[in-house]
Amino acid sequence: MSEFLPFALPLIGEDEITEVVDTLKSGWLTTGKKTVAFEGQFAKYVNASNALAVNSATSGLHLALEAIGIGPGDTVITTPYTFTATAEVIRYLGADPILVDIDPQTFNIDPDLIRKEIAKHDNVKAIMPVHFAGQACEMDEILEIAKEHGIKVVEDAAHALPTTYKGKMVGSISDITVYSFYVTKTIATGEGGMITTENKDYLSRMKTMRLHGINRDVFDRYTSDKPSWFYEVVEPGYKYNMTDVAASIGIHQLKKACAFQVRRAWIAEQYNKAFVDLPMTTPFVKRPEDTHAWHLYVLQLDLESINVNRDKFIELMVEQGIGTSVHFIPLHIQPYWRDKYKYQENDFPVALDVFSRAVSLPVYPKMTDKDVNRVIEAVHTVCKKITNITKQMAS
Repeated sequence: MSEFLPFALPLIGEDEITEVVDTLKSGWLTTGKKTVAFEGQFAKYVNASNALAVNSATSGLHLALEAIGIGPGDTVITTPYTFTATAEVIRYLGADPILVDIDPQTFNIDPDLIRKEIAKHDNVKAIMPVHFAGQACEMDEILEIAKEHGIKVVEDAAHALPTTYKGKMVGSISDITVYSFYVTKTIATGEGGMITTENKDYLSRMKTMRLHGINRDVFDRYTSDKPSWFYEVVEPGYKYNMTDVAASIGIHQLKKACAFQVRRAWIAEQYNKAFVDLPMTTPFVKRPEDTHAWHLYVLQLDLESINVNRDKFIELMVEQGIGTSVHFIPLHIQPYWRDKYKYQENDFPVALDVFSRAVSLPVYPKMTDKDVNRVIEAVHTVCKKITNITKQMAS
């Protein structure tokens, strides 16, 4: 077996390294000038009025929901087909998630089902769509529903940089949008995230709550050449600020975001062409004219024509030296969510079916053409093994 190809790796260059070294030598490591610069550049990139850097998308979502006033007794609509962070931040505030099943083609939240759930509840305060794999949700419909019912929209855009919806950048569409810069994401700072909003009141609230509910930035207090020790704690806030070390990486990752997306899209195109005759479905792209971030490339196995399950497929891929993953294990079958809200396995049948077939392949800019061909060859080899297994079982 050739050297193992991991499912995901970041692409860090000399620009990032030089910027980090400059920060280390500057005498200021936490939130400061580099973070402010990153925020400004990011806001410009996604055509947003304001951006606020945080230490994770999870903290960003928490700040966003807190800023729009989510609290005990409220409910927030989101999808079961996401990472647990999307829903857990709702619980941080004492509110409850209402899960809504997904579209069987895009794997994004189904707007028609959102309408049905809102009709059943009178305490829905927000909708939190997740742009699965980097393809935008149906934002026109979601925003129309929100407007009709006077509720807010917070987008989980952890997968969606750079993503467009009908030509408009995700990040400038709804009340608040939150991005992730986790190590596997389309740009990476190791840990980190960004919030964008057009609402200055939300921005002010999130900026205060980001750092202990203090009404002055620590950088201003510690670097001023005049007495500036005084500050006020106006709320019991959190510790969610991004460091200048992380921002130093982000500044240069952002400059490469378009090039990274082009490479991801090219890899996805090679996969699409290579897998057309295999017992699987390649990702559906609803609006080819828009930008798909291709954070994930998720195959759907045709389990009706093969006699092995998804888990066996992944085992065979590992034997070929290829790392894969599964996105996602639906929330309603995870122990906490299942037990807390008494979910049954078939409560969200589309999400459950998609999960049973899903295999995420490597799709990242650090992959060489040889790596891409290795993945393609591995999938074909595994499919041949699956075919032989199926024939043996039939005989």
